[in-house]
Amino acid sequence: MIVGVPKEIKNHEYRVGLTPAAAKEFVAHGHRVIIETNAGASIGFYNEDYINAGAEIINTAEEIFATADMIVKVKEPQPNECKMLREGQTLYTYLHLAPDPTQTELLVASGATCIAYETVTDNAGGLPLLAPMSEVAGRMSIQAGAHHLEKAQGGSGTLLGGVPGVAPAKVVVVGGGVVGTNAAKMAVGMGADVTILDRSLPRLRQLDDIFRGTVKTVYSTVDALDDYTAKADLVVGAVLIPGAAAPKLITKAHIKNMKPGSVLVDVAIDQGGCFETSKATTHQDPTYVIDDVVHYCVANMPGGVARTSTIALNNATLPFGLALANKGPAKAMLDDKNLLAGLNVHKGKVTYKAVVDALGEELNLEYMDATAALAM
Repeated sequence: MIVGVPKEIKNHEYRVGLTPAAAKEFVAHGHRVIIETNAGASIGFYNEDYINAGAEIINTAEEIFATADMIVKVKEPQPNECKMLREGQTLYTYLHLAPDPTQTELLVASGATCIAYETVTDNAGGLPLLAPMSEVAGRMSIQAGAHHLEKAQGGSGTLLGGVPGVAPAKVVVVGGGVVGTNAAKMAVGMGADVTILDRSLPRLRQLDDIFRGTVKTVYSTVDALDDYTAKADLVVGAVLIPGAAAPKLITKAHIKNMKPGSVLVDVAIDQGGCFETSKATTHQDPTYVIDDVVHYCVANMPGGVARTSTIALNNATLPFGLALANKGPAKAMLDDKNLLAGLNVHKGKVTYKAVVDALGEELNLEYMDATAALAM
């Protein structure tokens, strides 16, 4: 198989689909790997590193898309990239289709086989290709929140951990999954007063055991959201429904009742955001203010620590990527129900139900079972 890696073109996105070490693995399995020139140079993965791994350097993204059997990326393809995809080609990357009708329509029109990292599963019901970036984003959410609490950044001028004689900031984490757990770890480490809200009692029990009393765990209700957001200095939105649009749990009314200079960090923004006032921002212009509350809604947060993120992501995506290359996409997915769960679009059919639930009426989409689609 010819495996192609174009340079990422989203604003301030420096991650790369394959590290030189991952490229070497594909080459060792007998595949041809082509990398767009300088695709990883900004994070210390240089052309010569890929050449030493057995890959070839290609000058343009257009040639990568025209030549490769499988395109390996990090972020969702931008419109001009979608238009370069073709039937019979496989796209292996994050997609986040539910809140993105434009991308969905273009991928359906391409006829390509589109596998979303974020919906690949494991035998425990987890999301193994989303987890590493969720860990990064969760940890970054506290860094970002602490920074934007500074007065010069529009915040209230509150130090997250306080100092002796001054109370620490109150951090509320909405959602106790991978993002929320990692956010709480960082916030506790910085000395904040941390509360995690979740609707799963078993998960709250797990978190209570993990943190051993260093965080408060609260069952999430409308009343709890009203109470805790009003008192918070920093709220982290860490809610996920796999492959679906995020629920808008924090409303405009909540935000009106928050303290001036408080900060919201919406880690769910890739899936549309879990704050009613959320809109995607970039690392170049990361925040905006509504009702005196600073909103940080960067849609590719892990891109800010692109080297760490790239290595962590490749550790997770490589085994599935090798299976796709070694067996061919259809057989690899039919042999592995967890990889099959990653199929979102195939030959113009949408094969992930949450995407159809979100966009079916708007785009006139019909759901087709993934196995049935692969038999076409």
